[in-house]
Amino acid sequence: MSGFSLLNGVRVLEVAQLAPSSLGGHLADLGAEVIKIEAGPAGDPVRVGGSRAVGGPDGPAFMHLRWNRGKKSVALDLRTAEGKQAFLDLARSCDAVVEGMRGGYLDWLGIGFAELRRVNPKIVLCTVSGMGTDGPYRGLGTGGPVFDAYAGLREVSTPDEPPVTGIAGSTSPPVAMYALGAYGAMGLLAALHRAAVTGTGCQVEVSGIDIAAAWMPDLVDAELNRDWSIPRPTWLPDGRLPDWPRLEAYRTKDGKAVLFGSHVEKFWRNFLVAVGREDLVEVDLAGTDEGAPARADLVWRALREIFAQRTRDEWVRLFLEHGIAGGPVNTGPEMLTDPHFRARDNTYRVEYEGVGELKFLVSPVRVAGEKFAPALPPPVGADTADVLRVIAGYDTDRIAAATDPQLPGK
Repeated sequence: MSGFSLLNGVRVLEVAQLAPSSLGGHLADLGAEVIKIEAGPAGDPVRVGGSRAVGGPDGPAFMHLRWNRGKKSVALDLRTAEGKQAFLDLARSCDAVVEGMRGGYLDWLGIGFAELRRVNPKIVLCTVSGMGTDGPYRGLGTGGPVFDAYAGLREVSTPDEPPVTGIAGSTSPPVAMYALGAYGAMGLLAALHRAAVTGTGCQVEVSGIDIAAAWMPDLVDAELNRDWSIPRPTWLPDGRLPDWPRLEAYRTKDGKAVLFGSHVEKFWRNFLVAVGREDLVEVDLAGTDEGAPARADLVWRALREIFAQRTRDEWVRLFLEHGIAGGPVNTGPEMLTDPHFRARDNTYRVEYEGVGELKFLVSPVRVAGEKFAPALPPPVGADTADVLRVIAGYDTDRIAAATDPQLPGK
């Protein structure tokens, strides 16, 4: 079982925990050989992170099963001279190294980019951290919600009473934490391309706070250029388009909802014809004069009544039949039963020893002619002896000297 074949032949050495492990996960999904360096006996904390466990209260986490699938696990004691040397000996034959700890972790150990380049001039080092490698906050311990809060991307509340839902001041899932691996993979692969052309590696860096800051240009770039940032006259002062009811969510007859996306004029006209309300085309939803809010309110109330006349599924069928933009509003469980989701071969199955057959989402990247079915993540240190023997040429004694002494059974 494997991921796709696009990166077959690329070997990556990963020293990462928690969300930065997703970078290596993306590469492994695409076919790279990702060798994850872990410290025993627990390894990457993401193995048991999250509120849901698989198979039992101490079972693995779903983030671990996603981000560490298809990798190899090697338990090295990077605090020892033998462990550091083993790391460098593996790096000799690797194309890239992922440093997914606090920025500068490998430098602190004495095996940073300078040492990596000494043993492998073409190697790429991708550093992934929360706060980056410079600036006054570089030493802060952080997590996913902090990245978004730092950049003003996360709406945080500070209630007077203990909150009953959500975490870290919000019910919104963190954005930058989940984007971290994708940006890191993009930077690493671009650096690999240049290394292949020039024969010289380089160091690239991504941080959670930088991703959060760059996520929405209208938030930050407009503020950076405030003197040149002029309100567009075709928009309302409250930041909405005057035809906002044409891009809004509406409750349906069965208590569910659809997202109406007919901001474009042709979609709007198709809708009005389909529901027999051509009279609404006469309502001016382009002007921004003083009467604009009242006209938008009139259309919104009419649409609310219209959408309440059909079920969510009936509306989706009508959208398809009449060329109208929009779509269903699903919960997570509802998405899994959505006919469009089910038709796109979005899942694969894998046998988990002691638990049974499990089902997971495939990679969002699709490769024509290839089926996505990666292996489950290995136990901590499961590939230590094999990797050190085959790749670094170590014998049994050298393997024992470099291996983390906390590894189970050692």
